[in-house]
This record gives sequence, structure tokens and C-alpha cells, in this order.
Amino acid sequence: MKKNGKAMTMAVAMAALAMGSLSVCAEETAAKDQAILVVSFGTSYNDSREVTIGGIEGAIEEAFPEYDVRRAFTSQIIIDKLEERDGLEIDNVGEALDRAVEDGVKTLIVQPTHLMDGLEYNDVVDEIAEYADQFEKVVIGEPLLTSDEDFKNVAKAITEATAEYDDGENAICFMGHGTEAESNEVYTKLQDVLTEEGFENYFVGTVEAAPTLEDVLNQVKEGEYKKVVLEPLMVVAGDHANNDMAGDEEGSWKTEFEAAGYEVECLIKGLGEMETIQQIYVDHTKSAIDSLSE
Repeated sequence: MKKNGKAMTMAVAMAALAMGSLSVCAEETAAKDQAILVVSFGTSYNDSREVTIGGIEGAIEEAFPEYDVRRAFTSQIIIDKLEERDGLEIDNVGEALDRAVEDGVKTLIVQPTHLMDGLEYNDVVDEIAEYADQFEKVVIGEPLLTSDEDFKNVAKAITEATAEYDDGENAICFMGHGTEAESNEVYTKLQDVLTEEGFENYFVGTVEAAPTLEDVLNQVKEGEYKKVVLEPLMVVAGDHANNDMAGDEEGSWKTEFEAAGYEVECLIKGLGEMETIQQIYVDHTKSAIDSLSE
């Protein structure tokens, strides 16, 4: 009888373990039913990618552990370069959506890391719309600079990150990308917020739109600054930051300010490294998730 009792005990224990395994599998399956797809332009600068895009993804993953957090890039050029150079495979948006459908994802939250509601952001919105009938629920989060509160939070983040340079003798200049879309006005709005908050030695410009480098240079010349500090107003510190801003070739922001007689220091740091910026993306993701139950 004792032998049979032990056998019975073993059977119960094994059954319990089996049920536990089934429970874990069920939880893993449930987790795959809902996913957050973080969509970024991408960068081939590995160090910056890990602390910026990776930092944002990590913050979102920590905030929403019940979701499967996935990555997609919009730049096919960067995707191809990373695969050829590093053997790193990253989905473009279409591939990521196809993969989500194949994996049985039912609820999909798409959170772009774009700075604004510009051309690239709207391309993502259009692509998601084509897959709307492939999921039970799908929603897209807002870009970084959307609400008035976003602008104030971003201004707070970049001024706190550069506080050690804010001594009254330095002009602190942020270089954004710029866009042909109407949303390019975000740069002027951020400049207005900075000025209203009393940061009159902070200047915002762009590489490919307005305000231009010439605009920013002329504004700086109106003051009595001895030194100029340059930093990208971009999620990642990639090609634009390293070359258009901090490059040694003629025409870069660095060389133009040096030619104007200023001492220049370049800070090669993307916005995505800042925890305050990461939190804004987390908040936007939460708002997107909350909208599904409204």
C-alpha cells in the first residue's frame, strides 16, 4: 500500500507539474495575442541604436509586461545595411505586420518613435490602415511632439540634460531634421516654449527645412556668446548628428560656427537616451492602449 501511495503521490505531482506547464504555455500564448510594435526610422550607428531606440523599447516593455514588444524600421536602406554589414535582421513595417498576423496577434498597438506628425509618421499610419481588418484591435500612438504638455516636457528634458552648459556665456543649439510637411512648425513652437520658459540662450534649427543653420547662426550672433554647444534634436545620434552637425567638413554646423569665431562643443547624444523622453513615449503608448476601451 505504501508503494501504491508513493506512486499515487508521484502521479499527482507529475499532473500538477503538467498543469503548471500548461498554465505557463497558456500565458505565453495569451501574451502573443497582444503586441506593441515600436516603429522607428532606424540607424546604422549601433551604439546609439541600443541606448536610444533600444532604450525606448525597453521602457515600453517594462511598462507593459503583458505585451509582446516588437521592433520595425521604416528605412529599408538602413535595414539592408545592417543585414549586410552586421548580419542583423530587422523587419520593415510591412514585414512586422505580416509576422504579427502569422503569429496570431489579435490586439496590436503601434507606437512610432517619430518626433512629429510628419510625412514618415503618416506613411506608417497609412500602412497600418491597410492591415486594419487583420486584427481584432489595432491602434497607433502619437509621436513625441503632439500636445502642449509634450512640448513643455521635451523642453524640460533638453534643458535639464544641458544644464551644466547653461552659464549665460554659451549658446546651446539643437539641430532637428526638418520636413516639408506642415508639421515642421514643431521646431518654431519648441523654440517659443523655450523662450517663454526663460531659456533665451537656447536655439532650435533644422538640417533640411526652417529654421535653417543660417537662421540659428544669425540669432546667436545677436547675443554676446563665447561658445556654442551643439546637440541633435533627434531620437538617435546617427548620420545627421555625426556629419551634418559635428562633422569637420565644410558646411557642417560645427565648421560654420567655428568660421564665425565661436568655440564649439558637440554633444553626440540622441533624445532617446533621456529617461524623460522615453517616458513620453510610454505615456503615448498607454493612451493608445486606453483608447481601445473607450
